[in-house]
Formats: sequence, C-alpha cells, structure tokens
Amino acid sequence: MSFFLNKQKQRKYQPNLVSLMTLCSNNYMLLTKLLAGNDKLNEQRQFFINESLAYRIKIIEITRYTSVVTIEQQTIKAINNAKIANLFKPRMEIRLYHDARMAEVIKSQDVRQIKPRYDYPNRHMHQQDEKQQINQFLHDWLHLCLSMGQTLVELKK
Repeated sequence: MSFFLNKQKQRKYQPNLVSLMTLCSNNYMLLTKLLAGNDKLNEQRQFFINESLAYRIKIIEITRYTSVVTIEQQTIKAINNAKIANLFKPRMEIRLYHDARMAEVIKSQDVRQIKPRYDYPNRHMHQQDEKQQINQFLHDWLHLCLSMGQTLVELKK
C-alpha cells in the first residue's frame, strides 16, 4: 500500500529552462558555423561523415527574425536490407531565432510542437524530457558534422 502512496506523492518532472536555453544557444552557434554564411532560401550543405553516412542541412524558410532549416541523416551506400534503410531516416526541422541567437527543434520524425514536458506514461510514449533530449540529439549531430564532416567547397577564381 505504501508503494502506491509514494507513487502519488512523486513530483512531476519540471524542465530545466536554463539548461534548455543554453542548449538552444549552443545549437544556434553550431548551426551558423555549419551554414557558413549561406542564408538563401533552399540553399543546402551536405556533410560527409564516412563512405556510408552524410547529413544534409537545407534552409526551407526565411523571415525577418527567424529561419527554418531541416537536417537529415542520409545513407550513401546501399544497405543490405532496403526495408531497414527506409524505416529509419532521421529528420528534424529547426527554427533559428536570430534576435535571441537560439535554435530549437520544432519537428522531429513527423512530431510537431514538441512539448517541454510530458506526463509519463503517455499515448505516444514520449519521454518526460522529450524536448531536452531532441535538442541534445541535434547538438550531437551538429558536433559530429563539425568534427568529422567533410563538405564540397566551391573554389572561386
């Protein structure tokens, strides 16, 4: 009986706003480095990690104070099982707030409007700190692109 009482008294998860805002600021800085001044609609950059993995960043929306970019993982070499290759194609949409210098994931794997906190368990089995985790995942991708990625650079004469 005491087990059930303790469960009811547990406090709900509270997002750490300072941590989330710091993460979004870091993501903005990393994204602007990767975009390297490319700021036109539909411009894209591709970062090759190895012979079978690449990431593509594309600008899909530009307004006065914000931009929206997509980043997606791409497999270059054919994987033995095409069904598995098509099943897992990670993709995120990120809104860059230029005035606040922050970048936040606004869509991931077709999930839009990611809440800062979810009750758990929930219908879609999102983690309580889903927003924090998705933005951390973006951070890891951006670091990978910066540290290991190679991109095609157009040389001007």
